[in-house]
Amino acid sequence: MAQLYLECGMGAAGDMLCAALYELLEPKDREAFLKTMNGLDLPRVKVEARTEQKCGIQGTRMVVIIGDQEEASLDAAGDVQTPARTHSQDSCYPHNQEPCHQYEQALAQAHHHQHEPKPDRDHGAESRHHDHAHAGLDHIRTVIDAMALPQRVKENALGVYALLGRAEAQAHGRPMEHIHFHEVGTLDAIADIVGFCLLMDMLYIEKVTASPLHVGSGHVKTSHGILPVPAPATAYILQGIPTYSDGTRGELVTPTGAALIKHFASGFGPMPMLAYDKIGYGMGRKSFEAVNCVRAFLYPSQEPTIAHDTIVELRCTIDDMTPEAMGYAIDVLLVEGARDVHVQPVTMKKSRPGFELVCLCSHGDEERMAALIFKHTTTLGVRKIICERYLLERRVEEAETTLGKIRIKRAQGYGVSRAKPEYDDVARAAKDHGMSFREAYQAILRAIEP
Repeated sequence: MAQLYLECGMGAAGDMLCAALYELLEPKDREAFLKTMNGLDLPRVKVEARTEQKCGIQGTRMVVIIGDQEEASLDAAGDVQTPARTHSQDSCYPHNQEPCHQYEQALAQAHHHQHEPKPDRDHGAESRHHDHAHAGLDHIRTVIDAMALPQRVKENALGVYALLGRAEAQAHGRPMEHIHFHEVGTLDAIADIVGFCLLMDMLYIEKVTASPLHVGSGHVKTSHGILPVPAPATAYILQGIPTYSDGTRGELVTPTGAALIKHFASGFGPMPMLAYDKIGYGMGRKSFEAVNCVRAFLYPSQEPTIAHDTIVELRCTIDDMTPEAMGYAIDVLLVEGARDVHVQPVTMKKSRPGFELVCLCSHGDEERMAALIFKHTTTLGVRKIICERYLLERRVEEAETTLGKIRIKRAQGYGVSRAKPEYDDVARAAKDHGMSFREAYQAILRAIEP
């Protein structure tokens, strides 16, 4: 199982995290990543990886260009004043001044791109002035759902935005459905979030741990006034994560960086006592006395071991919901980070047919999941069971077959060994070769079996 350790001694931002993982890719995979990112149907958006040095250390800085201007140059031109951007390229800061209208225009175009013809538009100052598109969760979901990416990448990206939505709702005292993300919804932030989720998928990373996060200190000027660092939305996301400040002035952790780490990291502390084989340096835009970067350490798959962990099972029985409403509740729980969700038919009191909903989640996440169950179902009570479980050690590897490269899930332990092709890859191979799913699956099995 490939593991990732993120060293965040100078904080974390979306572009820095993307750049650090980008450096872990092989050269051919770097080209494939940039090609994919620049083919996502985000109008007038280009993603570049630039080599940069800080304190004599070489690394990569990810740059998102809208039209013909990099975000930093837009700031310099006076279109927006965003103190949060002084740390890095990450624009995901919800308390900024008014968003850049050029970004809003491109986001609105992306939202309607799948549904309407592209009209000729004037990109001058007057057009930008009237073309606002403060993005809500539904708006962003439409943009991400339209992308040609594996479903698991989209689900992770939407999970990160769900964290940002809850943080914004808490900071502003509004329901999530009334939250408009402003800068969080702009295309460069979408590119950072989707890019990081795609890189996690390309590197086959199944476990992420991180150092405590250095948040910086001082205050930041926003459209809401002078706010302390970390800003309210960031501080909300960082609840439960170890943080510190050594007095360095500035905002070092942005909402995007905090949400990405919160979504993917399963633990925080010192580096694992394992041998890593790759290091990536993701550079921020600003320079400090210390090198302004996130370091990513990649640990290769280890020998299979017998493992166990703790998981929480939440259960409830329901006899007054439609199947459509139940399906929606399942989708919400999975997007919000449930490990697994299933329903089964049961007979309830007065011989009524009903459902039993079972939600598996990580230990420590049960209260949030229970709240979601109460919100999206009609149940009046949720049972909680803490389970110790035995695990087979799992890893993902890539195999060459007659149908192309296929990811294979392998599991070992307790005297058993299993291999199963990744569903998305089998489906793609079947479509590309005009085969049924079963034919493609069997052909791949014959290729990987000894």
